[in-house]
Amino acid sequence: MRYVVRTPDGELTYPSLLDVERAYVQGLVDADDEVREETSQTWRKAGSLPVLARAKSPSSGLAARGQWLTVAGAVLVGALALSLVLRDSWHLRILGIVLALVVSSLLTRVTFKAFKRPPPQA
Repeated sequence: MRYVVRTPDGELTYPSLLDVERAYVQGLVDADDEVREETSQTWRKAGSLPVLARAKSPSSGLAARGQWLTVAGAVLVGALALSLVLRDSWHLRILGIVLALVVSSLLTRVTFKAFKRPPPQA
């Protein structure tokens, strides 16, 4: 089914919703632009369509390289936790254990996000 997109510059016709989604991700279609099926008379904002609302623009720059900042922070907090666990004071040991649990949750989050990430598009 064909889709018509109305932008401030004019109207464009796309062969399918997948093509509209690609244009949305590339920035050719904005969330405020209006979209309708060719057979329909109802215009809807592109940002209100569930398929387009879930579409995200590809990362660029440092964000495209992964979660290096989160991992670096986890390594630093992990080193601090290890040094606290090896101290003689029980209060510092407990703080080290709590920090180790924080590191564990950070690395679980990193692993989940890496697993969830879609493969790069060719």
